[in-house]
Parts: sequence; C-alpha cells; structure tokens
Amino acid sequence: MTTENNPRAILDWEHPTPPTDLIFDDGEPLESNRHRIAMNVLIRSLQQAWADRNDFFTGGNMFIYYSSAQVRNQDFRGPDFFAVLNVDGTNSRQGWVVWEENGRYPDVIVELMSPSTAKIDQTVKKDLYEQTFHTSDYFVYDPFDSTSLQGWHLDHDQQYQSLTPNERGWLWCQKLSLWLGTYEGTIDRETAVWLRFYDVAGNLVLLPDEAAAFQAQAAVAEVEAAAVREEAAAAQVARLAARLRELGENPDLL
Repeated sequence: MTTENNPRAILDWEHPTPPTDLIFDDGEPLESNRHRIAMNVLIRSLQQAWADRNDFFTGGNMFIYYSSAQVRNQDFRGPDFFAVLNVDGTNSRQGWVVWEENGRYPDVIVELMSPSTAKIDQTVKKDLYEQTFHTSDYFVYDPFDSTSLQGWHLDHDQQYQSLTPNERGWLWCQKLSLWLGTYEGTIDRETAVWLRFYDVAGNLVLLPDEAAAFQAQAAVAEVEAAAVREEAAAAQVARLAARLRELGENPDLL
C-alpha cells in the first residue's frame, strides 16, 4: 500500500530508533473523584461486557505515544477512556505506545470534560483524534452536566461527523456496537448521572459487581420460584386426594 493511500505510513514514529525514555505518569490527578469513578465505570463495564474476549484493550488516563516529536515536546495525551480492537488484550501495558503496537491507534475515545478542559476536548483533542489518530468514534461528557454528551464518527473522507442522539438522548458507538447514554444512580458511594454503555436492545451494560448482584438475585428468585412450584404441586395432590375421598376412594391405596 502506498503512503498516498495510507497516511499513517509516513508518521515519524517509524523512525528506526524510536525513543525509549518514555514517561508514563505526570503526577497530575484526575479532575475530581467523580471523574475517576466515571472513567472506571466505562473501563469496567466494557471489560464485563466482553469478559469472554481477549482481542481488545481498554484503558484510561494512560499516555498514548504516537510520534518522536510528541515525545521530545512532552506533549502528553492521555484520554480518560479508550478502546483498541483486534489486539492482544492480555499484554501488560504502562501506556499505549503506537510503534510497539504495530501502528494501532485507539478505535474509540471518551474524554470526561470539566470547565477547564471542555474547550480543548472539543477542539485541539478532537482535531488530533480525527486527523492523526483517525479514531473512529469520539465522545465527550462532563460528569457534572447530564446534558453535555456529544459524539462524532469518522466518515469515509476521514472527517468527523456529529452523531445524532436517539429518542433517549443516547449516541451509537459503531466500533463497539454499543450505545453511550446517561444513567442516574449511586456508584462507589457517589450519586450522579453517569455515562454508561447500553447494548443493542437497550439494556444497561452492567459493572462486574452489578452483574454479580443480578446473578445472586436471579438465583434467589429461582429458588423461590421452585418453592412456589413445589407448594402448588403439593396443593394439587391434596385437592385430588380430597376429591377421591369424596368419591369413596382411598387415595393411599392407589
């Protein structure tokens, strides 16, 4: 494939001696505890949804290294949530280093905005993810503003087109085949309107602890249903025995 058809082929990370002195922690905390929870909700729920798969990697607040110039300038980029498909998800990674991942960039990125980052998330980062990363699906959301969800999908011309929400206000993530929408509830002892994944049928993608609780409730419900069925069967037998006695028959001898 020529570089004309493959714009990533000319990126400077393909230099024969890529940088090795990479920094994976700048010491900067997330904007708030709610931002931290919101990031982990997306990561954990996708891992739960695809628990039987090892062909993807999802992370958050991790640096993505994509060029030598970026490293020299210490232009750190660490999306709050990202997912890369068709990679070995069992590999241990401190960050996402494009030249060590066969040139793979994130397929999906979510930035959790705040008043201090909203402009950059919707301009500078959006341009980077569109023009350099060619990330298929990009979303932004402020965990303190339930009306702030926006999203874009990369079209055939490698340009972002705004996504139109459905009747529930959700946005479709084509790469993950999941909806992104809001959900009000308490997670890690904080009540808020969280950004959550929903499946094609509109069902909430559960977190691991939610899935465990659901399975436990289902098991209890099954035990209770079995007890009800057993009681109903016993009552039916008792009614039949009573009827036989009315007819002069001894049910114990039948």
